[in-house]
Amino acid sequence: MKTLVFVTLLMLGFSGQTEPDSRVADEAAMRESVKQLETGWNTKSGALFAKPFAEDADYVVINGNYIKGRAVIESQHQRIFDTIYKDTNLTLTVKQIRFLRADVAVVHVEGHRTSTTQALAQDAMMTLMMTKEKPGWVITAFQNTAVAPRG
Repeated sequence: MKTLVFVTLLMLGFSGQTEPDSRVADEAAMRESVKQLETGWNTKSGALFAKPFAEDADYVVINGNYIKGRAVIESQHQRIFDTIYKDTNLTLTVKQIRFLRADVAVVHVEGHRTSTTQALAQDAMMTLMMTKEKPGWVITAFQNTAVAPRG
């Protein structure tokens, strides 16, 4: 009987799962990072947009190009904010957060870009790999995929 109680306690208390409160806080932090991307885009600030990324983040652009590093993400986004996307707005919605480990998560985000120019309106699905580091949750990899219009 003692063995059964010990095994049950072991399974309940030491399963490797994070505490529910910690998981809720982690998810809130990840959602805040996504909100930071949206705010950076809508205020046309490359610095704010790039802030949630790891220093050495990998980023696949919606057109399939690949860029590396927060500094490049910042400068490339500032360039498009100042030119082609200056009259656009972005709405991001977290669709799913899946923990692979307590310190690694995949976050799927729907994006909807609006514009005064219909040609620049676009829907996308983004996949973010996020890791928990000393400063908090950061985006270590980002894949931006255009969603074809329906119908």
